[in-house]
Amino acid sequence: MSEDSFDAIIIGAGVIGGALALELADRGYRTLSVDKGPTAGSGSTINSCAIVRFSYSSVAGINLAWEGMHYWKDWAGYIAADDELGLIDYHMTGQLVLQQAGDTTHAARVKMLWDQIGIPHEVWDTETIRQRCPYIDPGLFGPPTRPSDDAFWAEPSGVVECGYFTPDAGYVSDPQLSCHNLQRGAEARGAAFWFNAEVVSIDRDRGRVSGVSLADGRTAQAPVVVNVAGPHSYLINQMAGVYDSMNIKTKALRHEVHHVPSPDGVDFDRNGITVADDDLGIYFRPEVGNHILIGSGDPVCDPREFVDPEVYDRSLQPEQYEAQVLRAGRRLPGLGIPHERKGIVDLYDVSDDWIPIYDRTDLDGFYVAIGTSGNQYKNAGSAGQMMADLIEAVEAGHDHDRDPLVVQGRYSGVDLDVGFFSRNRQIDPHSSMSVHG
Repeated sequence: MSEDSFDAIIIGAGVIGGALALELADRGYRTLSVDKGPTAGSGSTINSCAIVRFSYSSVAGINLAWEGMHYWKDWAGYIAADDELGLIDYHMTGQLVLQQAGDTTHAARVKMLWDQIGIPHEVWDTETIRQRCPYIDPGLFGPPTRPSDDAFWAEPSGVVECGYFTPDAGYVSDPQLSCHNLQRGAEARGAAFWFNAEVVSIDRDRGRVSGVSLADGRTAQAPVVVNVAGPHSYLINQMAGVYDSMNIKTKALRHEVHHVPSPDGVDFDRNGITVADDDLGIYFRPEVGNHILIGSGDPVCDPREFVDPEVYDRSLQPEQYEAQVLRAGRRLPGLGIPHERKGIVDLYDVSDDWIPIYDRTDLDGFYVAIGTSGNQYKNAGSAGQMMADLIEAVEAGHDHDRDPLVVQGRYSGVDLDVGFFSRNRQIDPHSSMSVHG
């Protein structure tokens, strides 16, 4: 085997790509990860809210997240290697999913599926929410609107009837460090990483993928290439000639997350939890220094800006900042709107139904783990296992398109239904078309 010949090439060294590199290297594959950025996790992963939660709209999505959580709990054992930068911490704060009025909401479906699957959770009535989270106003303010709408300022129409609390949920301390940990774990198992390495061609030989060519003139050969390129994934699929043949496609969505101090007298570092609040169209979690991260649940009243991942506005928009922080202020009295706007702007790689694509493609040897940013960070470990199982099965002759693969989670033993994440699926009618972080 030549120096630039590998068993598998992984395009992207974010959290999903890093987990796949570790998983394949652990199975004896000689892997190469190529990333156009300067370091692992320097793409969209660096700005992830890194929330670990189970509030998905399908059995397959919840199972993948439940299995994924166990990797974060056993991070040191999973990485099984030294990292000079140290290892991430998993802050198991728990997550509260607030129930809007009615039994057809996303929260109601999540509760039904948790009962069906057996996800540990508690039902908090309004009084319990007040006792456990005295900083939360349990009013019903929705449906979400913009501050320019008079309805935004109306008094609450009642109170949130309950919330569903999962104690195993939480968030990861440093998303970019998690990618560095995965890199060191993969390298300890023989993996290679090339940074500042922009892919300009997906190469073929006799009807199957044969490797990649880079902008700097280098090439690398492998019988397996995996697209884990985040918001650039659709561009890689176009290079490979598989974009048009996929029923579900991806595109890059511009997104903002805002960073504000906790209300006076509230120790959110110590007492804060992660909250999914579809009533106001936001989610939030604790952040270092007694701050709060506020993200958008993508309510229909907010514009969605799909962009070229190479050229987009990276500055915070005053209107969106005001909308998200004011929404959070209704739930967290006393929050206020700081004069100095702080936050981050980055991209989601979203599919047509906001569910990721973990699949083979019509080009033999070319696989995709895409449509993941914004909702799959927490699933890195379980997605890595599932993709590695898929690659091994298909390369050994399994017809995944005719007989969709189901594998067993390493930690929890739950079924991981790979076929649910097919490139050729129909749009899932139960998808929330949004994220809870």
